Amino acid sequence: MSRATPAERSASAGFTLIEVLVALAVVAASLAAIGALIATSVRGARAVEQRVALVERTRAIMAELPRRSELSIGEAAGDIAGHRWRITVLPYATGLPDRPKSTWVPRAVVATVRSTSGTVLQVHTVRLVRRPSG
Repeated sequence: MSRATPAERSASAGFTLIEVLVALAVVAASLAAIGALIATSVRGARAVEQRVALVERTRAIMAELPRRSELSIGEAAGDIAGHRWRITVLPYATGLPDRPKSTWVPRAVVATVRSTSGTVLQVHTVRLVRRPSG
């Protein structure tokens, strides 16, 4: 059985500089990939958060539309919590002959809301209003 001298043991013990540099490079690459993944997740979460806020503002605006008896053809605009909005009420084109016996007339309502980031959400709906008498 041969015994290694102290000089031989110190030459073969531990890691070489190349092995340490390779290990550091692997760790650095892993951290860079994890950082990029986290940044992408944060951007995605922020975009979803902004979209939800825009939809909530649009729903709040639509909920505050005038009652049927007060809904008239025209436009209204304003600003709520930094979101610019515009409501347009138009006659609804059904493509069918007018039914004078009907007490209800459809109106197309278009709500357009622009967020502070510039994203636009447009909602189209139809509201029935009483036919004007006369």
